[in-house]
Amino acid sequence: MKALILNSGIGKRMGELTKTKNKCMAEIAPGITILDWQLRLLEKEGITDVVITTGPFAEHLQEYVSERYPGISFTFRHNPVYDQTNYIYSIALAEDALREDDILLMHGDLVFERSVLADIAGCETSAMVVDETLPLPEKDFKAVVQEGKITKVGIEFFEDAYAAQPLYKLYREDWSQWLANILAFCEQGTRSVYAENAMNEISDKLTIHPFNVAGRICTEVDNLEDLARVQKMMEPIIAKES
Repeated sequence: MKALILNSGIGKRMGELTKTKNKCMAEIAPGITILDWQLRLLEKEGITDVVITTGPFAEHLQEYVSERYPGISFTFRHNPVYDQTNYIYSIALAEDALREDDILLMHGDLVFERSVLADIAGCETSAMVVDETLPLPEKDFKAVVQEGKITKVGIEFFEDAYAAQPLYKLYREDWSQWLANILAFCEQGTRSVYAENAMNEISDKLTIHPFNVAGRICTEVDNLEDLARVQKMMEPIIAKES
């Protein structure tokens, strides 16, 4: 199984912090960035084949992880038009490294506790993280669940939906079909939407189940307020894992 980490975004809601570095380089504890945390947990789960998409500050990111994580085999795919496209196009550019494997897909600004990663990596079907304990967010991802399957993912869905996070375990049978439709979208010039738009179009062909983390930490860092909240939440967890 490979991990795919999407790090090609600008992170403009992070203010001054992302004018000189990627959002994934924000520290959630002294000396520990979001990306550090993701890679440490992946290594602990035995996942050492990692594909990273890049946008701004690509060389710095590559040098950083290559020096700090010699036990991980990295594949980097750069999106040269990161400021004009969404991550659907970054995934398409990495397609050659993603064809034949089960995939653990995550956004580069996602922070989670180890048990969340371990549990979803061990799912026996394709799955996406949801949290049934949380109220539906206005502007963030929600997953529509019907008859035990996820049928739609996006910010606009509220009926039959749960709060969701972009952390997926995707078996090859499901991933290959989603990836093919991602490529079809991009070939048609539809490159500024979510990759989930391509998934929603063929969801009847996929079997992606909701994985309920039930209050455990799995959250994106979209802005500086989120970062401060996550730093506080993660302090005892990082201390325990370190």
